[in-house]
Amino acid sequence: MTHVLKIEDLRVNVGDKPILRGVNLTLRHGETHALMGPNGSGKSTLGLAIMGHPGYEVVGGSIELDGQDVLEMEVDQRARAGLFMAFQRPMAIPGVKMADFLRHATTNVRNPDRKEGEELIPMREFRKELKERMAHLRMDTEFARRYVNDGFSGGEMKRAEILQLAMLHPKFAILDETDSGLDADAVRLASESIADIGREKMGLLIITHHDKLLVHNPPEYTHVMLGGRLVETGGKELAEELHEKGYDRIRAAYPDAEAANQEMLAEEAAV
Repeated sequence: MTHVLKIEDLRVNVGDKPILRGVNLTLRHGETHALMGPNGSGKSTLGLAIMGHPGYEVVGGSIELDGQDVLEMEVDQRARAGLFMAFQRPMAIPGVKMADFLRHATTNVRNPDRKEGEELIPMREFRKELKERMAHLRMDTEFARRYVNDGFSGGEMKRAEILQLAMLHPKFAILDETDSGLDADAVRLASESIADIGREKMGLLIITHHDKLLVHNPPEYTHVMLGGRLVETGGKELAEELHEKGYDRIRAAYPDAEAANQEMLAEEAAV
């Protein structure tokens, strides 16, 4: 079966302010899509709405995963169904070790009907797989004994997100600026690691301003978001153009969307 994540006419508000204004996007298993656009255009909002962040109100449209209504699912149900998001700014969870967190999360994804308190993946089996994944990602095993994102550098946080991706193997993964705050070597490692996990084994939506994360993960489709709308779609050549030349052509070609984007930025600055 080919898994499909289908978004139709999605409209999302934050408070009483419209952010997404009718987004249409279909992502199939095995495809890599890049989502690019200037600051404040709504890229992260799309990812957070898909995952069910309570601060983002869906006021219209639909999200379906293999024909199931994602908007009817709680956040944990979306994760168990095979949706994953690597956050731009991951949250620290002091007191919870990475290994314990991953063992529970991996068990729940592989056994979606599991109730809390029921048996987890056998420890020996989990440790073996975790060590293999960490070795593949060139991570020190001591990393698994640390508390989730507590005291992590920016690069360590992003590597922790990639380790989660490697262990959970979702149907669809949203990577929200996984390259932000990283130096060139760290971005290259992140790009290689995502490719090594097996991007063809899932659907990838890579939210990025740059093309470095796409070097080892070339997109079949590149979407440009402006003013809460997807205004243009192309191939990897579009991502290369935007990286080299910026968004002047896009802004000039879609003045209504640009006006909406400037309005959103002004409202954000006023908060």
